[in-house]
Amino acid sequence: MPSDPVQPKLIIHGGAGSSLKGKGGVDAVRKSLYAVIEEVYALLLAGATAREAVVRGCQLLEDDPRFNAGTGSVLQSDGQIRMSASLMDGTAQRFSGVINVSRVRNPIELALTLQDSDDRILSDHGAAELLRELQIPTYDPLTEIRLREWMLERAGNFTKEMAGVVAERELVGDNAGHGTIGVVVLDSKGQIAVGTSTGGKGFERIGRVSDSAMPAGNYAMPQAAVSCTGIGEDIIDECLAPRIVIRVADGLPLQLAFQRSFEEAHQNRRDLGAIGIDQTGAIAWGKTSEVLLAAYHTGEKVGDTLDWQGEQLVAGIAGDRS
Repeated sequence: MPSDPVQPKLIIHGGAGSSLKGKGGVDAVRKSLYAVIEEVYALLLAGATAREAVVRGCQLLEDDPRFNAGTGSVLQSDGQIRMSASLMDGTAQRFSGVINVSRVRNPIELALTLQDSDDRILSDHGAAELLRELQIPTYDPLTEIRLREWMLERAGNFTKEMAGVVAERELVGDNAGHGTIGVVVLDSKGQIAVGTSTGGKGFERIGRVSDSAMPAGNYAMPQAAVSCTGIGEDIIDECLAPRIVIRVADGLPLQLAFQRSFEEAHQNRRDLGAIGIDQTGAIAWGKTSEVLLAAYHTGEKVGDTLDWQGEQLVAGIAGDRS
């Protein structure tokens, strides 16, 4: 762990899917992502730890009804919302999370509470009991557009296999699924953390579990951290987040670890995306889907991936902590 302060780094995502429709859609999502970047990066400059910054970033994204996590989560086949979230502290190498939790505003807060627990992953009933123990007020994350999606699907008029990655029908293409939010942080002490949260893929079988509640979709070590988005089953089959992180821990540069992992995922016809940061301050992202809704702060500039198209699987920015 470095003794001298380092430049904090931050990258967040709001899901992956098909192309956003029109410049208005891109601008709306960019505005939401940049607002989160601005607030969380200010916290990092004020001395917040990686874990604190990750939790705050996830809270802000969960509170934005545009994204499929927290408020604005999609409905499962029975019309209920069941959310999953996890948090991993790379320095402690400790994972915690909740699976299919309902009636809570910020699932990431439960994952944070469980970081210091002997039992660090809870399913629906256990998470509900934890909510009662913490005396957290119940909250209904349902939004009108998510209810409308479900009603259209029930009536046979909703053609998408998954609910929209962005909760504004005029902003998304016909196949724009795969909504998840994620935050990866390197703080001024060189500590890394990651959090991921989702409402699921929409219309799924009752009890289906997202990769967002598993190390497959959310993983960190002292050397790197990765948050995934996309088809959860594809991410689990690739074990994508730990695959990338372990390659970095074994000595590969972050972008090369992303490249190899996404080449393999592409060969296996997976539909997914991911973001990551390593201990040098390198930032990387990758996708096999059309669009990855991500934004980042390098310490010098803010950028995003919203206009990133074409056949390229991976992109990134080299680290420099000198």
